[in-house]
Amino acid sequence: MRKGNVYYKNSLAGIIAENEDGYTFQYDVDFLNSSSVKSVSLTLPIQKPAFQSKILFPFFDGLIPEGWLLNIAVANWKINARDRFGLLLTLCSDCIGCVSIKAIEE
Repeated sequence: MRKGNVYYKNSLAGIIAENEDGYTFQYDVDFLNSSSVKSVSLTLPIQKPAFQSKILFPFFDGLIPEGWLLNIAVANWKINARDRFGLLLTLCSDCIGCVSIKAIEE
């Protein structure tokens, strides 16, 4: 199972994971209890239970570069262009906007 920490404005917001059934995203308890809590996406509103999906959540898929930038990344990091979760974990540690993803090495 591959996992990544999801950060919102440099605060740990939750964990996204890939498993045999698809994908999960769950907000971090400390993030939920913070005074200025905001959802990472309108499609992933604040809640304690984990979100589950058979496909990579569209919000996270939208963070992955496209076009020539994706081609450069695939060539440099030798990642399969169809491995959307691998691309997310490798390429989205410094995204434009408030959200970033950092792979959890186990």
